[in-house]
Amino acid sequence: MAEVTNYIDRLVAELCPDGVEYRPLESLGKRNKGTAITASKMRSLEPGKKDLRIFAAGSTFVDTDSSNIPAKDILHGPAIIVKSRGYIGFEYYEKSFTHKNEMWSYTLDSNIVNQKFIYYYLLTQAYYLQELARSKSVKLPQLAVKDTDSLEVPVPPLEIQEAIVEILDKFTNLEAELEAELEAELEARTLQYEYYRDSLFEALDCPRATLGELGKFYGGLKGKTKNDFGSSGARYISYKNVYENISTDFTWPDFVQVKEGENQLSLMKGDILLTGSSENMEESGLSSVVTKEPGEKAYLNSFSICYRLNDPSILNPEFSKYLFRSRLARKQIIRTAQGVTRFNVSKKKLANVTIPIPSLEEQQRIVDILDRFDALTTSLSEGLPAELAARRSQYEYYRDQLLTFPRKGENQ
Repeated sequence: MAEVTNYIDRLVAELCPDGVEYRPLESLGKRNKGTAITASKMRSLEPGKKDLRIFAAGSTFVDTDSSNIPAKDILHGPAIIVKSRGYIGFEYYEKSFTHKNEMWSYTLDSNIVNQKFIYYYLLTQAYYLQELARSKSVKLPQLAVKDTDSLEVPVPPLEIQEAIVEILDKFTNLEAELEAELEAELEARTLQYEYYRDSLFEALDCPRATLGELGKFYGGLKGKTKNDFGSSGARYISYKNVYENISTDFTWPDFVQVKEGENQLSLMKGDILLTGSSENMEESGLSSVVTKEPGEKAYLNSFSICYRLNDPSILNPEFSKYLFRSRLARKQIIRTAQGVTRFNVSKKKLANVTIPIPSLEEQQRIVDILDRFDALTTSLSEGLPAELAARRSQYEYYRDQLLTFPRKGENQ
């Protein structure tokens, strides 16, 4: 990449030896208004031909039929869309579009600029504009139209603009290809792991029993909310903790106040925790297993269920954490959920879920295998974001180098 920046530096020295002229963004074209539409209205639009994209804040957009929006509010790319609230950023779009009316966009029709070059330059200003927006409103950072209208952008000769766009387009495409390859590798590794895990459990030739025969179900801590959290009290395991973690290690910083003598469930090593309610049936009853002694009182919230074995020694907790996330258990647990917009897991039906009970030696063998496989998958899933972040940092560094010009009239 160093030779690329040297090439652009030579072009700048040759074509604009006195420096590059900077102009206000508003002087290079037209600023566009959007359309009056709410987030709920956007979500309710029928997709139809999907010939129109409606942009909202952040990365939110909806593809819909252009007949759903007044013709006067429809814009045609290429254009640069300004994400002016919350997360401040820019998007370059080449097809028909509109955006919520608190946003704006630019169509640059000046014959001295390449519109995509200006877009790439604006990306280098996103941090400055984010800080500017934050200084105006702490709750919800917000830019004003004048902030981008008056923003001065470089206007080197078109030959330089087009050369930089070609370079950055190639780099962007390479980055997208790499990201797709890494994510595909992670997905393949994850699917391989899940297939192998599920095969291990389904091939077990051992006694089986229902959860109702082996233990009991308990409800979580009722009547407690985040308002009850404090710097002292008992460890509180939330629905989110159960949902997101295959095992519960009590490292989360949530506490709940518990009254003297209050009769509530205190968790124990070996307990299997299940989410009791979900918006999606396929995610109903996700589990998290208590794999170590809490070391202090720990309570479960009321949107979750605790299953406790009558004899905790018959299942290795590490074995349980894999078993209850396996296809063998999940397909039975999902069938216990009932509902329309929310799906609630039935304790009565959970009692009929059947699980294998292999010997403790066999359980440990399976745990050892899956721990190794899980470590391989985890190392990739943790390495992927780091790899992508490093690539993006490298890209942003060279992009900023390419788009930094000596200003005309200033000392060289």
